[in-house]
Amino acid sequence: MASSTISGPGSGYDTQAIVKALVGAEKAPKQSQITDQQKETTVKLSAVGTVKTALEAYQAAITKLNNASAFNGLAATTSEEKNVKVTLGDGASPGKYLVAVQNLATASKVTTKVIEEGASGKANSTDEDQILTINQSDKSYDVVIPGGATLQQVRESINTQLSAQGISANVLSDAKGARLVLTSTKSGEGTDITLSGSSELAVGYDKGEPAKNAKYTIDGIEMEATSNKVTAAISGVTLDLVAATEKDKPITINVASNTDTLKTSVQSFVTAYNALMTAVNAQTKVTATGDASTTTAGALTGDASMRQLVSSLRGELVNGSGAGTISSLAQAGITTDQKTGLLSLDDKTWDKAVVKGAGDIAKMFTGDTGLITRMNKATSSYVGTTGTLATRAKDLNTKLTDLTTEQADLDRRMEALQKSLSAKYTAMDTMIAQINASSSSIMTTLNSLNNPKSN
Repeated sequence: MASSTISGPGSGYDTQAIVKALVGAEKAPKQSQITDQQKETTVKLSAVGTVKTALEAYQAAITKLNNASAFNGLAATTSEEKNVKVTLGDGASPGKYLVAVQNLATASKVTTKVIEEGASGKANSTDEDQILTINQSDKSYDVVIPGGATLQQVRESINTQLSAQGISANVLSDAKGARLVLTSTKSGEGTDITLSGSSELAVGYDKGEPAKNAKYTIDGIEMEATSNKVTAAISGVTLDLVAATEKDKPITINVASNTDTLKTSVQSFVTAYNALMTAVNAQTKVTATGDASTTTAGALTGDASMRQLVSSLRGELVNGSGAGTISSLAQAGITTDQKTGLLSLDDKTWDKAVVKGAGDIAKMFTGDTGLITRMNKATSSYVGTTGTLATRAKDLNTKLTDLTTEQADLDRRMEALQKSLSAKYTAMDTMIAQINASSSSIMTTLNSLNNPKSN
């Protein structure tokens, strides 16, 4: 806002101060309103952002726990990871197994004849299109090879068309020239690749070694698999066959109870939940001092969406889905502080519960009806770009933009008012100066008449 430079020589008053005071008095109520609203909106925006971040972190933390290996109270070990790796899934049970690997599953790989000109040599020496038919199992794929196409161009065409079908192509080059190599991502018997069609590449190609099944034994029982990742041999256990074992030296796979793993996962859930509730409490609490004038409220105190969020979270804690010997969180030693809403895990109650039903505890947390899945569903509407909290943040940002516009409008109005008042007071001061000058002239004339000079 431009400042006035009126000095008031005619009236003798400080007209600049008068104008400033009048403008200030006019501006103060609206300015106070805008400032208070900007502060309140900014604080709320920060609070909403804090809760949104905490809720997203909570969802990410518990989602990582929503699997059988985290809560099943079992641990799997292998005596030789260089031969067989092991991971747990749903339905695993304690047990010890002797595993021997005779050979790994292999995939089909065929090689075309050598083209002496290398990768840039012509895979189709004619001017007409040729068809290379790639056969695997009961399926065939036709690849058009245009007249004059190079080996490199054929490679790119096959990879573009058949990568999703589990067939890839590459070019191997040496001093003799280059050849096309076709490889399957599918392994096991019956997945061999063969070539046919009118293409020159289908003539005289090397079929390579036939694809083989993996052969292994579990406790002396002979077994086969088309893949080196064996998921169905032992319930709930996945075996990754890495290398053949030495003859008559099987390795040991041990699946045993591990209540430490179960407790760690439960404690991780409690920690994640408490972190979220602490963030929500910080934004919604009322700090009472005994003096109404100094009692403070959080930025989101009384906010309906926060009440609904907390209600949803607490509701899922008591809506247990367990049906075994341990069917509620309280039975597992997990209790809620009625004042803060935070969870705690009592070690004595836990130790007794885990002996009775470690599996039941795991079922309470995992699966389609488990606590973690229900918690994610209960909070899903609050997160994401279109969630409740994102919408709240958008509305608050819009309000801040509107307040900025109001501030600019107020500044313009006050600048116009100052200019108007300055002009009026300048005119007034000029008029007073003129009146003072006329008065002085009249008094001088009167004084001359009253005091004639002597002859």
